[in-house]
Amino acid sequence: MSLDEKIRSILAALKERGSVLIAFSGGVDSSVLAALAFRSLGTKALAVTADSQTFAPGELECAKAVAKEIGISHIVITYDELGEPDFAKNPRDRCYHCKKGLIRELKKIAAEHDIRTIIEGTNISDLEGYRPGHRAVIEEGIYNPFVEFKVTKEEIREIARKLGLSVTQKPSMACLSSRFPYGQAITVDGLKRVGEAESYLHALGFNALRVRDHTGIARIEIMPAEMVRFLEMRDAVSTEFKRLGFSYVTLDLMGLRSGSMDEVL
Repeated sequence: MSLDEKIRSILAALKERGSVLIAFSGGVDSSVLAALAFRSLGTKALAVTADSQTFAPGELECAKAVAKEIGISHIVITYDELGEPDFAKNPRDRCYHCKKGLIRELKKIAAEHDIRTIIEGTNISDLEGYRPGHRAVIEEGIYNPFVEFKVTKEEIREIARKLGLSVTQKPSMACLSSRFPYGQAITVDGLKRVGEAESYLHALGFNALRVRDHTGIARIEIMPAEMVRFLEMRDAVSTEFKRLGFSYVTLDLMGLRSGSMDEVL
């Protein structure tokens, strides 16, 4: 099936559902899905963003801007992820408990707006990795158009280009809870620290990055091509990170990679 055929199939599948609620983070995947839903259903498509402690700094504003760009109706709700005990303890299936709680809240909004179908942007490439959250999505009957029609991550970026979305080149932004090793409790202070650390590096011009927090030791992941420039700034970075509360500051020589915390599983 060509990409254009996949797009037409998704538009038709969404149309059949009459109305949809999109779990909308403002990332590339959910933005493309929201744009397709709006194209198919217009005012019968609703994007909902959950503002929580694990949302990276600036991401809520980005989500609002992209929703406005698309033209879709957009609601922001508050979701207390740390209020989910099985999430805050940070077990290996942390994302399962997060998704369960989030879907519970999304279903409330869907019921208020008489919407029967909730959709989210997991794509076929995502399923190649460790995705405990997807089990919750399946259990709760959430619809994944990109999975059904076997749309890859790169194809989603191509669709974004076709639609002229501003997020086409936006790096993937996993929630801040992914910055902590499994078993290390997730706290408000810890989330604030890694969020501020990443914001600092973004301000220095590093776009694709992660700051992993290993009980106060910062493990920084950036693109290998940027490491020389980063090392030229190491003194300033170390000073700022220690001000934020990190005991030690390290650079991961393997560079940025999605799901690096899963490598020990």
